[in-house]
Amino acid sequence: MSGATFLYDVGSPWCWLAGERVTHVLGVVPVWQPVLASGLADGEPEEADRAAVDAAAARQGLPPPRWPEPWPFDSELAMRAATFAKQSGRAVAFSLAAMRQAFAGGRDLSVPENILIAAAACELHPRAVLKGIETATVREALDEATASAVGAGVRELPAVVIDGRVFSGRSALEDAAAG
Repeated sequence: MSGATFLYDVGSPWCWLAGERVTHVLGVVPVWQPVLASGLADGEPEEADRAAVDAAAARQGLPPPRWPEPWPFDSELAMRAATFAKQSGRAVAFSLAAMRQAFAGGRDLSVPENILIAAAACELHPRAVLKGIETATVREALDEATASAVGAGVRELPAVVIDGRVFSGRSALEDAAAG
């Protein structure tokens, strides 16, 4: 299964749960591609079914999420940080750290200080992150990745794209692995 890409938004509990196991389920390390969920057809932030997320986390051996307040939060700033991290070769480390801050730590990722905690966990310098998330290059890269996902047919996250085939939603990993 070569050429797998994992599309995610750090503000989604379903992306967090998928991110924790994507390599194991797919059997390969996919490319991690930050995509802004609010830019997708079905991407408007919505109140997650907390009981369903809790049950899914338990099935994965994870503790129940600590939900950030407010929920849902605006993930655009954190997604720009994820895009900056990708450009720095640290997409996986930063993104997992950010999702863990949000859903294991209960931190609102629209707050820059909370994003910087995740950045520190993967050795991204705070000033570099703060400067990077404000650049046109990072904003454009996130916009282009989101537009590319829409063009490929991605309507919700998490999603996996393999050889042009799109698998999305809660069962994206299992559907992609089954092929």
